[in-house]
Amino acid sequence: MRVHIIQPTHFSAPFGRSLFKTKKRDLIPLTLPYLAALIPEGFQIRITDEQVQDWDPDAPSDCVFMNVHILNSLRAYEIADTYRRKGVPVVMGGPHCSFYGDEALEHADAIAIGEGETLVPAILEDLTRGSLKPRYEASGPHDLRGLPHPRRDLLDPSTLSLFRTVAIQTSRGCPYRCEFCSERYYLGETYRLRPVEEVIEEVRSSRSRRVFFADSTFVGNRSRTMELMEKLLPLKIRWSTLWNAHRALDPELMALAKRSGLLHVNMGVESIKPETLKGMHKSTTPADRLEEVVQNLRRLDISFSFNLIFGWDTDRLEDFRTTMHFLQRNRVHVAFFNVFTPHKGTKIYDLYAANGGLRDEKNMGRWPGVIAEIHPKHFTAEQLEEGIKRMYNEFYSWRSILRRLPLPRSRASAASWFMNLSQRKMLNERASRANFDGI
Repeated sequence: MRVHIIQPTHFSAPFGRSLFKTKKRDLIPLTLPYLAALIPEGFQIRITDEQVQDWDPDAPSDCVFMNVHILNSLRAYEIADTYRRKGVPVVMGGPHCSFYGDEALEHADAIAIGEGETLVPAILEDLTRGSLKPRYEASGPHDLRGLPHPRRDLLDPSTLSLFRTVAIQTSRGCPYRCEFCSERYYLGETYRLRPVEEVIEEVRSSRSRRVFFADSTFVGNRSRTMELMEKLLPLKIRWSTLWNAHRALDPELMALAKRSGLLHVNMGVESIKPETLKGMHKSTTPADRLEEVVQNLRRLDISFSFNLIFGWDTDRLEDFRTTMHFLQRNRVHVAFFNVFTPHKGTKIYDLYAANGGLRDEKNMGRWPGVIAEIHPKHFTAEQLEEGIKRMYNEFYSWRSILRRLPLPRSRASAASWFMNLSQRKMLNERASRANFDGI
């Protein structure tokens, strides 16, 4: 049986049909090659990453697996409809199916809800027997032991940049309970850790000196993270990841992270305003010590970025300016400014929906760019969008970059320069581009 695994791209502008494309990926994607690794022997596997490849609807396929998020869902439906008209069965998985399962089934023969380790073999067995069911749901979270290594050999090398980074997962889930986050509703409430030796073996087998640890939070368990970083020391890699801001206040952890090769860390700071952080249940952002967080990272010569959210009920117009002053004064390396969007599946989404706080519920998350999905409490949706765009333009102006960034004398400082220049390239397209693409 010929299995075609597809990661659809998304549309590049709201309510348009042009596809978002890039020439190459700097980060080797994780989802597609990992999904391929779950397919048993005896199947022919083809991978299409539509962001960097052309999708060929005529490529011989006996079944199609698709990784679907809300952002690429409309494009996924187009592709799926094409196959179904030909009689080729389509199976959709990914976070989208956990919250929009009935909708997805209008375009797919089957959906997979939950993690794929047990689902993929079961689906393929039913496909082979001609007894595909419409819904497959994992019985529970995987313990992450014995995970196969992603089939990166199936990726087209011409779609990857010369200085590419490999994505490796060391955990799933998150031990924290931020009010705005939907992850625990599709990954489960349990925070799970891969065995350290298995992570190290995958790092070795990747043969890459540049690694991105694709965890929701890399330091969800401090002692285990310390053990992992100790075993990274002899590998002499450069790595990046995501973790919470309070971890930068831990001298022992930070010193080991630096020695083990930490190049860049992205932090979900969300806000510098204590009142907003309290409402978000964001206890891991120490609002009164954020300056110390920045000082520690700069002293250790670690590149870093802040994720910030605007539009929470406690936010006011003056918070745009106050936040910008903080970022400039503390010479924060990189910042991403995001519109608060309630995610389906969360209690806060249900609250906004019940109170009429959603602007266009049907299209939420479907389109890229700076789009206010809610009616903010203390200013208009239009003011929210303009505030975000203004922050991007000011923060990534040449004057701001030259004042904030150290000279590119080290790999870390060079990484910060690279990220700033990349964001500058997107300034003119900010209204029609998403900040991030999935891996």
